[in-house]
Amino acid sequence: MKAFAALYHALDASTSSNAKQAALQAYLRAAAPQDAAWAVYFLAGGKPRQLVPTRVLRDLAREAAALPEWLFEESYDAVGDLAETISLLLPAPTQPDDRGLADWMAHDLLPLRGLPPDAQRARLLAQWQRLAPGERLPYFKLITGAFRVGVSKLQVTQALAAVGGLDAKTVAQRLMGYTAIGAQPTARDYLALIAPHDAPTLLGARGGQPYPFFLAHPFNEPLARFDELLGAPADWLIEWKWDGIRAQLVRRDGDVWLWSRGEELITERFPELQAMGHTLPEGTVIDGEIVVWKAPETIAASTSPSSAGAAFDAQPDPDRADALAVLAGCVQPFAELQKRIGRKTVTPKLLREQPAALLAYDLLEDGGQDLRTLPQHQRRARLEALVAAHPHPALHLSPHVEGPDWPDLARQRDAARRLGTEGFMLKRRDAAYGVGRTKDVGVWWKWKIDPMSVDAVLIYAQRGHGRRASLYSDYTFAVWSGPPEDPGRTLVPFAKAYSGLTDEEMRQVDAIVRKTTRESFGPVRSVEPTLVFELGFEGIARSARHKSGIAVRFPRMLRWRVDKPVDEADTLATLAALLPTPGHG
Repeated sequence: MKAFAALYHALDASTSSNAKQAALQAYLRAAAPQDAAWAVYFLAGGKPRQLVPTRVLRDLAREAAALPEWLFEESYDAVGDLAETISLLLPAPTQPDDRGLADWMAHDLLPLRGLPPDAQRARLLAQWQRLAPGERLPYFKLITGAFRVGVSKLQVTQALAAVGGLDAKTVAQRLMGYTAIGAQPTARDYLALIAPHDAPTLLGARGGQPYPFFLAHPFNEPLARFDELLGAPADWLIEWKWDGIRAQLVRRDGDVWLWSRGEELITERFPELQAMGHTLPEGTVIDGEIVVWKAPETIAASTSPSSAGAAFDAQPDPDRADALAVLAGCVQPFAELQKRIGRKTVTPKLLREQPAALLAYDLLEDGGQDLRTLPQHQRRARLEALVAAHPHPALHLSPHVEGPDWPDLARQRDAARRLGTEGFMLKRRDAAYGVGRTKDVGVWWKWKIDPMSVDAVLIYAQRGHGRRASLYSDYTFAVWSGPPEDPGRTLVPFAKAYSGLTDEEMRQVDAIVRKTTRESFGPVRSVEPTLVFELGFEGIARSARHKSGIAVRFPRMLRWRVDKPVDEADTLATLAALLPTPGHG
C-alpha cells in the first residue's frame, strides 16, 4: 500500500504531464505484478462499489478520534472531503505494515462489503491501526468508492506502452473491459497488458471484449471556412449526433455483450438489445447509440395524425425510412433513457414504456473480421447490408443527411433541437476507425448546435475535491418562480454546475460565498442571492424528481453575468419555453 499511496500523492500534487508520466512508469517498473494490476484498474477509471456505508465510517472515525459530533462536523466542513477529514483525524497507527495493494484489496478491503455493521467496525478499527498517515487518504478514497486522481486513462495507457515497449494503440485495445465494475484484476491480467506483441494475451480468447471507441473532435469554425477546412460535403458521411448512450454490441462465442463508452458492461440493463444481438451472425461488433425508441403506432396513439401518420408512407430506402421515423418522434429525449439507466431491475412495465433500440452507425467486426482499417464508406455499406439481412425492431440505421453545400446542411442542422439531437457528426468517407481521440487514420468531427442557456442565480455553494477542496467551486443555481411584477415570487433551484470559470473567477466567487453565507449545512453553504451566471446545457426535460419540475443535461457556466442584477435573472417560464414539443417528450 505504501508504494501505491506514494504514487497517489505524487500524481495529485503535480500538474506536469511529464512528471506524472515519470511517476507512473517508475511505479509500474518497480511494483509487483499483482499490485500493478490493481493500480492500473483504479488509475484507468475502475470504480469498485462502496464497501462501507458513509454513516458507519463517520461514526466510527469520530469515536476513534475521540471527538464530539459537533467538532467532527466542523472539521468536515473546513476540509470539505470526508476521506481527507477522516485521514487527518485518526490517531497514529500502532501496527504499521508493508503489505502491497493487492494484499490489502484481497484480505482487507473487498471482504468488508456485505458484512454486518459490528463486524465491519471491528475490521475497520484493526485496519486503521496498520495504516501509516500517508496511506490513509487513498485508502479512504478506495473504501468510499470516491477514488480519483489527476491522471487520465490515456496517460496510464502511455505508461504501460512505455514499460512494455509497445504501441499505445495495442495497449488501449488490451485495456478494453479491464475496468469493468466487479472486476478483480490479477497479476496475469497485468502481465497480459504489457506482454510482447506476439505473446498470448487477454485477446487470446476475446469473448465479449469490445474495441477502443473512436472519438470525435469538436468543430466550431465559421461556416465561411468549411469549404477551406473540410472540402466538399461529398467527402463526408454526415449523421445526426444522438443524445443517447454510446455503446458497442458484441456478438461472439454464442453470447452477446453490450458495453458503454465508459467500459461498463450494461447488457443486463437492456435485455431487448441482448435478444436482438442473438439474431445477428457470430463475429459481429456494432458501434452505435442506445436510445428509447417508440414505434410509429405507439406515437400515433398519443399524437395527432398530422404529426405522426403522414411521415410513414412506404419508402424503399431504409436510410430515408429511418430519417422519417426520427422526424415523427421515434427517438425519445434522453430523460426517457435515464429511467432505464438508474434501475437495477428492468420490469416488464419499464420495457413497455421505455423500449430501447440501437441506432447503428458503424460496423467494426463482420464474420469475425476486424474492419477498422477499412474506409468509413465501406464499413457503412457492410453495416447497411447486415441490417437489411437481419431486420429487428430494436436495430435501426442511423440515417445519413445529404446536402449540396455546407450552407444547406447548416440550415438542416437548425432542426436538431426540434428533433432531439445535438447537431451533426461529420465522418470522412475514407477514414479508418481509430483509437480514442486521434486523427492519424482519419477524423470524425462533432458539429454541435449552440447550447440552450438561461441566466440563473447562485444560491448554494459547496467545496470541490482534490486541489479545489479549499474552494467553494460546486454551485447550485435557481431561476425565479414568476415575473418581476409577482410580489410573491421565489428562487427555485434547478441545476448544479462546477465547470466553466477560470481559476481567478473561482477564487473571486469563493470570496463572495464566504462573505454572503446565510447558513451552513455540513459542507454546503446557503448564500445571499447576489451572483448571476449564464448557464448552458445540452438538453431539457420535465422531471417529477426536481423541485422545479425540470431537469437539464450537462449544465455548465458559460459566463459570469456581472452586468446583470439578480432581479433580471430568468424564470421557470423561460425554462418551460425551451422544453421539447409533445411529439418529442
